[in-house]
Amino acid sequence: MQMPIHTPELQNIVEAGLPESHTPATGIPLCVDLDGTLVKSDTLIDSVLYLTRHRPAELLQIPSWLAQGKAAFKRRVTSAVSLNVETLPYNQPLLQYLREQHAAGRPLYLATAADTALAQRIADYLGIFQGVLASNGATNLAGNNKLAAFQQTFGDEFSYIGNARPDAAILTVCQSPMVANPDPALLSRLRRANITPAKTFLDRASTLRGWIRAIRLHQWAKNTLIFVPLLLAHQWNEGSITGAFIAFFSFGLCASSTYIVNDLLDIDADRAHPTKRHRAFAGGDLSAISGTIAVALLFTAAIALAVALPHIHDRIAPYAPLPRPYQFLKWLIFYTVTTLSYSLYLKRKLLLDVFVLSGLYTVRILAGSAATAVAVSTWLAGFSVFFFLSLAFVKRFSELYSLRERGGVATTGRGYRVGDLEQLRALGTGSAYAAVVVMTLYISNPETHQLYLHPIRLWLVVPTLLLWLSHVWMLTSRGEMHDDPVVYAITDKRSLLLGVLMAGIIASAL
Repeated sequence: MQMPIHTPELQNIVEAGLPESHTPATGIPLCVDLDGTLVKSDTLIDSVLYLTRHRPAELLQIPSWLAQGKAAFKRRVTSAVSLNVETLPYNQPLLQYLREQHAAGRPLYLATAADTALAQRIADYLGIFQGVLASNGATNLAGNNKLAAFQQTFGDEFSYIGNARPDAAILTVCQSPMVANPDPALLSRLRRANITPAKTFLDRASTLRGWIRAIRLHQWAKNTLIFVPLLLAHQWNEGSITGAFIAFFSFGLCASSTYIVNDLLDIDADRAHPTKRHRAFAGGDLSAISGTIAVALLFTAAIALAVALPHIHDRIAPYAPLPRPYQFLKWLIFYTVTTLSYSLYLKRKLLLDVFVLSGLYTVRILAGSAATAVAVSTWLAGFSVFFFLSLAFVKRFSELYSLRERGGVATTGRGYRVGDLEQLRALGTGSAYAAVVVMTLYISNPETHQLYLHPIRLWLVVPTLLLWLSHVWMLTSRGEMHDDPVVYAITDKRSLLLGVLMAGIIASAL
């Protein structure tokens, strides 16, 4: 058995963990770990991400904080941010069990390596803990220190709920050991010690499903815009088709990495959102550390494909080499920088956020042009500006409408107010119909007649496009539109049917 470690700092932790009036209650004291156990995420990492998002300048102080030791580092970070303890991703089966134990009169203690300020706020919010044992700025209450604190406070009469490998030393000596969302390393050590947990509290989604949601695979539908210049110019060959497909996957990997970055930086805000709180990182189903690793891997793969694109293209079509081999790579980097700037700063700027969001769609078209050496016509550029600006307004209108339905007045950090709804509707519908006007001018252009054998049939695209855009804005005005119009477009049967119809009309005009 691990011998207790007696230090003044540890004694302070033990004394702070005892209630002012310690009246013995029925049952063995139950100590509950916080990070990964009671809460599915790591509150220290959550705090650092919050600091990155809201007070990035203070990140420069992290090296000096770390030099003071783990406990001091946690104290510094905790004092610099204020996590919303009400929206943390609590392990619901465990929380229900704890409330039942509390109602039965069992003494419960929150025992964590997190700083005592944060632990106390969580304990006060839940209202079920008799005391708190946590790091105090001088002693990091983890591993041997945590076990020593338990032994000084309870002797050998205590039970514990943990989740990670360092908890094994405590679980092997406590009574009725329990685990919550245990990692494989912990279960392996318990098996070797011939210990079977008295209870296991699982509250996590499928890892595979979590990653699919995190990389937002459905959002790859936006990257089909890369093929637009090639399709409209009718100049495809083996090299350009190959280049378009490589660019599609490169852009998809890059976009997925930026989606994860956005989710990590917005964890605290997403947890307060009625639907975004179910995202994999906000909900604690995926760890922020694994997300950071995924970002590095996805972005590296995207850059590798972008670098390889001109070499593969020229090998397949040596008779038509790319005139600007690394132009696609430049657009990819521009997209990445713009997206990160949007996530960190631009999304909080009134109207500018909408223009940037719509511009990211147009960037995909320009990237497709660079990957295939097919120039983007002024007509396509003009249409895309207005069309995607309208869809960006749909997204903002939907979010603001949802806020109004929940009784809110203004968005957090976005600059929009509920009173802006009518103006957003006017701007969005105006942009939609402006896109249709550009389409009609394109059809009437003499150059278009050189690309199509039956250009008059293209006029059928106009009412079809008008019908879809009008339907989108009608649903948006009713509050029935998904937060993301792209998700709506690829899941709505009417939208898919109209898309097939427009594709058929264009094909018949060739």
